[in-house]
Amino acid sequence: MPHARPASDLIEGAVVRSESSRAARLLDKAFALAFKGLVYAQIWEDPVADMAALQIGPDSRVLTIASGSCNALSYLTADPAAITCVDLNTAHIALGRLKIAAIRNLDYADLRSFIAEADKPENARIYREKLAPHLDETTRRYWEGRDLVGRRRIKGFTRGIYKRGLLGHFIGAAHVLAKLYKIDPSEILGAETLEDQRRVFDERFAPIFERKLVRWLTDQPASLFGLGIPPAQYDALAGGQRMADVLRARLEKLACHFPLNDNYFAWQAFGRGYGRQDKAPLPPYLQAANAACVRERLDRLTLRHASFTQVLQESAEASLDRYILLDAQDWMSDAQLTELWSEITRTARPGSRVLFRTAAEPTLLPGRVPDEILSRWDYREEESRVATEGDRSSIYGGVHLYVLKD
Repeated sequence: MPHARPASDLIEGAVVRSESSRAARLLDKAFALAFKGLVYAQIWEDPVADMAALQIGPDSRVLTIASGSCNALSYLTADPAAITCVDLNTAHIALGRLKIAAIRNLDYADLRSFIAEADKPENARIYREKLAPHLDETTRRYWEGRDLVGRRRIKGFTRGIYKRGLLGHFIGAAHVLAKLYKIDPSEILGAETLEDQRRVFDERFAPIFERKLVRWLTDQPASLFGLGIPPAQYDALAGGQRMADVLRARLEKLACHFPLNDNYFAWQAFGRGYGRQDKAPLPPYLQAANAACVRERLDRLTLRHASFTQVLQESAEASLDRYILLDAQDWMSDAQLTELWSEITRTARPGSRVLFRTAAEPTLLPGRVPDEILSRWDYREEESRVATEGDRSSIYGGVHLYVLKD
C-alpha cells in the first residue's frame, strides 16, 4: 500500500494550479501556506440552515468537514446516529478536540467562559485544571506550544480566540480599515430593529465600498485569503463585477436580513465575539438549553485528521447518508470532483443528502462531474434557494442540496 501524503501536501495539492503561470502558482502557494495554521476559530456556515436542508434525524450517519467544529457539534442537537468530522488542518483538529473536552468536562458557566466568551484570564486556570488532563498528547502539545509570533496558543482563550486565526485577523483588519474612515463596526449591534440595522448599514457601511482604497484592496485576490477564498475562485466569486460590489452585497445581507438577536455571525463580524449579554445569540451547541443533550451525544462524534475522500474510500458501500462539504469543492479540479462524487455515490444510502456551499452563486458540478455519476442525484433547486436565503453567515453565493434518486 502506498504511503499517505502529508496533510500539508494535500492542502497544497488541492489549491495549487499546476497548469497556471508562475505568478498564479506562487499566489496559490501563499494561500495554501496560510491555510496550514488556524483559519477558523468559529466555522462560518449556518448549522440551522444546514439541519433544515439535510433533515438530519435519528438514523442519519453524517460525514462533514470539521473546520472550527461548531457545526458538527451543533448537528448533535438533531440526534443523529453518528457524525464523522474530517479535516486536513492540524489546528482545526486540535480545536475540535479542545471543544469536545470542554463540553465533556466543564459545567455550563465554565463552558460559556472558556468557549463562548473565550477572553477571560481565569480561562488559563480552567484549561490547566479541568481540560489539559483530559487531552491527548498531540492536542495538548499543540495548545501549549507557541504560534509564529511566540505566543502560547492556549492564551488565545484568555485574550479572545475569535480574534485569532486567518478569519479573525481578516475581520480585525476590516475593523482597522473602517476606523480609518471614522466608523465603529460595533455601532450596528445597538440597532433594535431590522429598520435600524438597514439605516446604520446604508448610512455608515455602504459608502466605504465606494472608497478608492477599498476598491483597490478588494481587487487583489490575496485580500480575500482570510475569507477562505482561494485565488482560483476569485473570478468566480466576482462573477464579472467589481469585488467591492460583491462584498458590499454580502455584508448587506449579514447586516440587514436577519435580526441581530438571532445572528451570532453578525456579532462575530461587527463585535469580534459572541457578546456578553444573556440575550446575545450563540451557536446551537453552546446554548444552555442544548448543553445536556450535546454532552450526552458526544460519543457519537468522531474527529479524524484525514481528507473527505480518504474517509469515503475507507467506508463501506451504502454506509452514510448525510454529507456536508462546506466550500471545499471550490478548490478542486475536475478529476478531484469526479473522484469525490464517485465515492459519495458508492457510500450513499437511499435518501442520502449532500450539502455544500460555493463562493459564486451557481452550483459548480454540471459539466465537471461525469453525467453517469451526477445523473443519479437530484439537484433540489428550491430547497437550495431557501437554504441560501436562510444562511445567516451570508458569506457564500450559494448553498446547494443534492438528494440521491430512488
